[in-house]
Amino acid sequence: MRRKILSAKRPLKILGGIFDKNEIQKKINSLAKVVQEDSFWKDNIKAKKIIKEKKYFEEIYNSFINSKNEIYNLKDLHNLGLKEKDAEVVNDCEEKINQIYFNLKKTEIRCFLSGENDSLDIYLEIHAGAGGTESQDWAEMLRRMYLKWFDKKKFSYEIISEHKGEEAGIKSSTLKITGNYLYGMMKSESGVHRLVRISPFDSGARRHTSFASVWVYPAIEDDIEINIDDKDLRIDTYRSSGAGGQHVNTTDSAVRITHLPTKIVVQCQNERSQHKNKETCYRMLKARLYEYQIQKKEAESQKEVKSKTDIGWGHQIRSYVLQPYQLVKDLRNKIENTNPDSVLNGNIDEFIEGGIISR
Repeated sequence: MRRKILSAKRPLKILGGIFDKNEIQKKINSLAKVVQEDSFWKDNIKAKKIIKEKKYFEEIYNSFINSKNEIYNLKDLHNLGLKEKDAEVVNDCEEKINQIYFNLKKTEIRCFLSGENDSLDIYLEIHAGAGGTESQDWAEMLRRMYLKWFDKKKFSYEIISEHKGEEAGIKSSTLKITGNYLYGMMKSESGVHRLVRISPFDSGARRHTSFASVWVYPAIEDDIEINIDDKDLRIDTYRSSGAGGQHVNTTDSAVRITHLPTKIVVQCQNERSQHKNKETCYRMLKARLYEYQIQKKEAESQKEVKSKTDIGWGHQIRSYVLQPYQLVKDLRNKIENTNPDSVLNGNIDEFIEGGIISR
């Protein structure tokens, strides 16, 4: 059903809300003054971060101005179409209003990504729950879903570590993903994901429930200091199956580091060099410890951490049901999609955006 042209009032209302509330223009002006300071380039890392932030807010501002101008131009055109009783012009205005409203919702989402770490790249960990091959296959399906979404968004990624299942799927996988405001977009994906389907591994064609956990944490900048005491670490080396599964190593080049006080474990096997794998592990450990400190300060995040310790019933954030009916449902914000195939093929924008708004 075509939305009535009166829906133009809704975009106009949004234009007067998200932009003013977040004071985007003030942020741009403030950042512009910082860029003009004589000492701006003395800290190259900090300078690049500020320029990235300024560019991000300028894109929001320009999107806002363009939408605002289009709305008012369409208003005049619509009034003319009504006056001359030109149904084609009126219908064309309605279609353009719907497109502007869609673009405004995207801009609104971007306005929410103003947290201290929202602009950072991420590490993504996926772990299969109990259940052997079933859960391991589900973990690989989840990874495929995210990789397809990253491809659609043109984010770059690399596999840091991966342990394959004996028969199918993966036991665990760790990826590094690079892109604009990834942590802000993805952090709500952390939690347990539940799958219900007729098992392709069950000769009796029975319905199975499988679980896998997803953990997103920020790839912190080099200017963030995290103190790590060597006596708190246990470092193990082992022979990896290859860098991202592409070739087989013949030496104990893979590295696993356990932070004893927090029980945090990180591992890397994507390089042939043990030294390089160890460097990557240290960066990942710093990121995990940074995220750990953030979560300790927030009661809600503490509950989130607790939920990740048990990959099973009662802890899931989202359910993907393939049989006896088809439905993907986020249990936190009640967003639903009745086309699981589309979701598992990387069309997860509505769930990503829902997580941002709910936060």
